[in-house]
Amino acid sequence: MKKHSWLIIVLVGLLTSCGGGQLFQPYVYNTNPTYTWGYAEFYGAYYANYKNTNNVISLSLFSDSLKINDIGNLVGTGQYLFLEDIFIAKTDTLLPVGTYTVNNSGLPFTVAPGLNDTIDKVVYPIGASISYYEGNPAMSTLKLISSGTFTVSRIKNSYNVVFDLKTNDKKALKGSFSAILPHIDQSLATPKSISRKRLVYTGK
Repeated sequence: MKKHSWLIIVLVGLLTSCGGGQLFQPYVYNTNPTYTWGYAEFYGAYYANYKNTNNVISLSLFSDSLKINDIGNLVGTGQYLFLEDIFIAKTDTLLPVGTYTVNNSGLPFTVAPGLNDTIDKVVYPIGASISYYEGNPAMSTLKLISSGTFTVSRIKNSYNVVFDLKTNDKKALKGSFSAILPHIDQSLATPKSISRKRLVYTGK
């Protein structure tokens, strides 16, 4: 038998010896989170400087094991979904009922996909993303959301949101939320953005 064949046998033996004969499995993240609390923030025509006069809402949803502590930090384990730029009609101030699509059009009923933006040589994730806070902190990560849809329905103040998304590593991301969704008006407190320069906002 050739030397490299013996090497393969040794490597397989090492991989299986600590796992009862099973090869090490890749780390698995929750692909169907249940979000139990969250909030929406209304920013008005946040990108009017870029001639996009549609209103913008962001949506933050959390699984029940994540909490905000006394000093405002997010603690615990679980999933945090952040849809930064949801575009809605000029006349809407609350998250409207309907189906939303992840794309860069900037039209109502769309949400901007996640991407890494560089500002002053520092890379920031912007747009749609999911953050995983794992029991092993070394496995905690953020994934950008590249495509998909979500559907919003509402009974009085209670929202039901069902997700069918994909992350930028081509993994399916389902999930759901069903609860009261507080809306926070940030339209007066937040200046219009002049730093982020996605093509959808500049019209180029």
